[in-house]
Amino acid sequence: MPEQPGASGTRSWWHPRGLSRLRSRGSTDRPHRRLRRALAVGCLIAAAAVPAGSSVARPPIADLPTPTVLHMLQMNLCNSGRAGCYTGRSVTRAAEVITAERPDLVTLNEICRDDVAALHRVLADAHTGATVVSAFQAAGDRPSGADTWCRNGQSYGIGLLARLPTPDTRHTVHRGIHPIQDVADPEERAWLCVHVDGTLHACTTHLAATSRTVALAQCGHLFDEVLPALRGGTGHTPTVLAGDLNLREGGDPDVRACTPPGYLRVDDGALQHVLASGDIVPARTRSVGMDGATDHPALLTTLTIDGRRTDR
Repeated sequence: MPEQPGASGTRSWWHPRGLSRLRSRGSTDRPHRRLRRALAVGCLIAAAAVPAGSSVARPPIADLPTPTVLHMLQMNLCNSGRAGCYTGRSVTRAAEVITAERPDLVTLNEICRDDVAALHRVLADAHTGATVVSAFQAAGDRPSGADTWCRNGQSYGIGLLARLPTPDTRHTVHRGIHPIQDVADPEERAWLCVHVDGTLHACTTHLAATSRTVALAQCGHLFDEVLPALRGGTGHTPTVLAGDLNLREGGDPDVRACTPPGYLRVDDGALQHVLASGDIVPARTRSVGMDGATDHPALLTTLTIDGRRTDR
């Protein structure tokens, strides 16, 4: 610690050499030890005074010491207006869940373009003063070569919301259409990633519903080609993918066939999954009811990013 002048112009005892002199005086150090013990007890009492259920704001992604804890919410909102599961209420219900759970990351499947903007505002309101970014990727439409459309005329696809560590944290959006598609399905499935510099790759996708074999190939494309290309020469970055993969554990094919070595996976007991690289531990996963507004529950997962772990 740099030298700091005391009130009389002498060197402060907080300087390391001043501290060593105090400790060399034998009994002179005992009052200081008693003072430190009293301060420690006072801190414990103050901590115990905080109610166990009290709401304490969570620091954003890069402000926490290692390990970092994030909360991720995956939702399939069935909001195209064309599917039998459409109710017209799923975005409203999603807003209620985001407000109640205050996630740091939200991955969205089966949405319209404007749904992302609406839920972006909700997440920003849930984290007052924080910087929230959002991204959208439309599914392709094979017959027209354009986007797949919602009934309301907006592009239909997938989205992602993320709370950034600081307002000046850089982020990059990457998106695309899977090269492998089920030719019997006019909808061309897409993928979407947001890279938060120095912190995280967060991705989502909604894989083929008409062919599990194609869904497995699309999943493999993400992990074998897309993510290595995004990393480029920058080396490893903690990575998490969440989405409706239309694959099950124990299915044929099994979703575990596209889980890379070293990755951990949790699910909702059905088709929604979270896959995380080995330096991210998904824990305390639970389903959140959507009150019949869509045909999937929301999947809430606590992610612990530990830089001491690795996916290799």
